[in-house]
Amino acid sequence: MEALLRVTDTLKSIRETRLSGLRSPSEFFDYHRVSKPADFNQATSRISYNTRYFSGNYGLIVALLAVYAVLTNYLLLISIAFLVFGFAAINRFAPDATQFGEHTITQKHLYTGLFVIGIPLLWLSSPIATIFWLIGASGVLILGHASFMEPGIESDYATIQETV
Repeated sequence: MEALLRVTDTLKSIRETRLSGLRSPSEFFDYHRVSKPADFNQATSRISYNTRYFSGNYGLIVALLAVYAVLTNYLLLISIAFLVFGFAAINRFAPDATQFGEHTITQKHLYTGLFVIGIPLLWLSSPIATIFWLIGASGVLILGHASFMEPGIESDYATIQETV
């Protein structure tokens, strides 16, 4: 029950901090504001402004791409689940040493067995390639959106407020 309360509190804090910065889909996908930047300087200024302005939306995009990457890589999903549930099972069901005949099995032995099986399984699931795919896909989507989306009227007022 206590773990459920911690998860609920964590989700509330994420919603209050990260999801409060989400812009509406009509604003994020406003095709009237899409235009090709005139030069590299304009693209850079658009990226600088839009990454701050749409940071919540971009964070959501990265999270959705990460979930997609894990769900489409079944071996990675299985290896992560094996390690997570293995840790949980060892902590919950084997806090003390267990005697099997002449052998005593401790938590340390169980963790070693979990790592001997789980780490090679995780390595075979190519997590590094998945991380690089996530970085590349997120970068293309975020930088593409940020450079082609014209800043709104509020961007002109943001520079005035910063100088005051």
